[in-house]
Amino acid sequence: MGYRSFSQAMQARFGTKVYKLSLDGGMTCPNRDGTLGTRGCLFCGETGSGDFAAPHCGDIAVQLAQAKARISGKHHGEKYIAYFQSFTNTYAPVAYLDHLFTQAIAPEEVVALSIATRPDCLGPEVLELLAHLHEKKPVWVELGLQTIHPSSAQYIRRGYALSVYDQAVRDLKATGLEVVTHVILGLPGESRQDMVETARYVGDSGADGIKLQLLHVLEGTDLADDYRAGKVPVLSLEEYIAVLEDCLAVLPPEMVIHRLTGDGAKKNLLAPLWSANKKNVLNAIQAAFTRDNVQQGSRWQASHRNI
Repeated sequence: MGYRSFSQAMQARFGTKVYKLSLDGGMTCPNRDGTLGTRGCLFCGETGSGDFAAPHCGDIAVQLAQAKARISGKHHGEKYIAYFQSFTNTYAPVAYLDHLFTQAIAPEEVVALSIATRPDCLGPEVLELLAHLHEKKPVWVELGLQTIHPSSAQYIRRGYALSVYDQAVRDLKATGLEVVTHVILGLPGESRQDMVETARYVGDSGADGIKLQLLHVLEGTDLADDYRAGKVPVLSLEEYIAVLEDCLAVLPPEMVIHRLTGDGAKKNLLAPLWSANKKNVLNAIQAAFTRDNVQQGSRWQASHRNI
C-alpha cells in the first residue's frame, strides 16, 4: 500500500481491526449559539457532521450499545474507538466533559477516545482534562481546519484565523495529545494547487494524522443554496482522485491517513451524486493509486516552520 492508512496504523498499534463508534455529546458550537454566528459553517448540516452518530442521550453506555448495534451487521470487532463527532465536542463545562468522556472510555473494549472540535475551543482546563484522560487511554483531538486560505475560510464561515490552528496544535502536542486535522478538498475558488498547499501545511504543522474530505453538498445547508445558484462547482471522481494523489505526495510518510473521502447521509446528498456509493469510490481510488504507483511522502520536504 502506498500510504499509511488508518486501518493499517490501528492494526499495528492494537493488534486487531478497530472500529469507530460515533457518539453525540449533545453539544453545540460557537458558530451556532451566537458567540461567533448562528448558522454554523456554510457546509454544516443539522447534525453538525454527525450524520452517523448514535442518537443523543445522557447515558453514554446506551449510546455505545446503540452504535455497536449499528455496525454489528457488517463488522465483528472486539476493539473500538469512542468518537465524538457532532458539532464542537469541547464546547461545554469541563465537569460535563469529564463525565462524558470518562463514561466513553470506561469499557475495556474501547481502546481510544477521538474528539472532534474547533481549535478555538481548547482552553487550559480542557487541555488539562484531555491530558488526564490520555493517561488512561489514547486521546486524539480532531481539528476542523478545512483550508489554509483566508478567502476560503471566510467563505465557509470558519470563524478563526490560521494562527489559532497553529496555536492549538502547539498546545495539544505540548500536552502529549495526538492531533488529527480535517481538510476539505474542492472548496469553491480553490485550485488544485491551493488544495495541495493546505495538505502540505498540515503535514508540516505537527499533526499526527489527516482526514481528507470531499466537499459534498447537503440539503438544508447554506452551501446548498449557493450550489443551486450555480456558485459551487463540484469535483468529478477523476478530478478528486488526482487531487488526492497530489496531496498524499506532499504529506510526511509517517502521517496516518484517517480518511480519503467522505459521505453524507444519502437522503440529504445533493452533490456530487457519485460520492453516494462509497464502496465504488474507494475501489476507484485504490485502483488509481495502484495504476499511478502513488507513494505517500514522495514529494514531502519538511520546512521546519516554527509554529
